[in-house]
Amino acid sequence: MEPVFVGGHPAIDFVNTAFSPQGEPVDVIHDGRSFLDWLVRAGLLTESASTRLRRRVSAKRLDAAATAARDMRTWARSWITRWRLDPEADYGAELRRLNTYLHRGASSREVIAENGCLRLAERVRLESVDDVLAIVATRVAALVTGENPSCIKSCAGSNCTLLFLDRTKGRRRLFCSASTCGNRAKVAAFRARQAGP
Repeated sequence: MEPVFVGGHPAIDFVNTAFSPQGEPVDVIHDGRSFLDWLVRAGLLTESASTRLRRRVSAKRLDAAATAARDMRTWARSWITRWRLDPEADYGAELRRLNTYLHRGASSREVIAENGCLRLAERVRLESVDDVLAIVATRVAALVTGENPSCIKSCAGSNCTLLFLDRTKGRRRLFCSASTCGNRAKVAAFRARQAGP
């Protein structure tokens, strides 16, 4: 099954790489190649960087990175879920683990000219699989430091396990996607009305 990008944030889209549409479990990251493919589709890695990494790192090590990514995903989902319900709790252990992931990556910063403006850019060096895991950890760090935890919601769709960031004005978004879960809910409500009391 294809990955879904309905989270509104790369960290949430990463957490959503394991989901259960209609109650059937799906894991988008099943090996190293699928992990790199997801990173490219998510816009976190270029196709050329992915190709270079595949040439440099053995398939066995990439598969180990995918296993580590699945472990990170389980941990991140648990933490994000708890954090959105209780943002004031002590998350010292989670911060230590996140910082461990962040320290694994190699990166540098440089100022670049882009469209007539100067901006600070971070350049990630892809020399090992740890660098790839650090890319995802950076997005998790951006989520917990830059977003309001009350904006993270679980889809209200029947059997849907996807999370999303609700940035709507009234914070009333209920579904991961209006065209899938939202439509299913409308159809179910229509059928219930047709069935009558």
